[in-house]
Amino acid sequence: MVPIVLTVAGSDPSGGAGLQADLKTIHRHGAYGTAVATLITAQNTCGVERVEVLSAELVRVQLDSLLDDMVPRAAKTGALGSPDIVRDVAAVVAETSFPWVVDPVWAPSRGQPLSTGDLADVFREHLIPHASLVTPNAVEASQLADMPIRTLEEAGVAASRIASMGAKAVLVTGGHLEGAARGTDVLFCEGTGRELPAGLVVEGDFHGTGCALSAAIASRLAFGDEIPTAVARAKVWLEGALAHALSVGKGAKPVNHLWDVGSKP
Repeated sequence: MVPIVLTVAGSDPSGGAGLQADLKTIHRHGAYGTAVATLITAQNTCGVERVEVLSAELVRVQLDSLLDDMVPRAAKTGALGSPDIVRDVAAVVAETSFPWVVDPVWAPSRGQPLSTGDLADVFREHLIPHASLVTPNAVEASQLADMPIRTLEEAGVAASRIASMGAKAVLVTGGHLEGAARGTDVLFCEGTGRELPAGLVVEGDFHGTGCALSAAIASRLAFGDEIPTAVARAKVWLEGALAHALSVGKGAKPVNHLWDVGSKP
């Protein structure tokens, strides 16, 4: 039976990030994608122009309706939009038994913010304690861990701090690190931190890399991979998807969600 993977995130009409990117990634990995919308954006490859956050009640109704009918093998979160949505999603996460990958998306690389209010505290208190894996970039991890992150050593400390909030594992992605550390991720899992160098560092201006990575990891978890294996396989796929990114607009390139799983970059 084809495993079901759920994404709870915002909509990106350009298809490079958010629900649209998640569903393409999930499908490419051989799973059946389902989606709950948290916010609607007007955006393109050049940036986010407008954001409308849905009510927490409507998000909860979507989740309840879906989960009353279908049982995902794994799920992920993206942009959640407001503290109330984070609390309601966290309540659902706490009641489910399948793994959740939490990608703390608060602001895009360019354009309008994707959330109202400060979400770091509510993530720490309500959502992270129930996460199987948290996948912040260095900027997001800095906010969650309340410390600067410029080096791999600092990324490792931050990952440990975030894990101490209750998450089973934390992956701090290295795209925002400085110098030679750039592109190397840090995974803290089962009490141990490890560096995960990129097999290929692709230069360029890209859109939706975090969404694609977290969706790929959730898909691998749905097929039964343990967290370190799911992360490693997702990273290899993402490197190929970045190396073959698509020029579809005037701005940043979306990753190539059609890149073959298992192919070399």
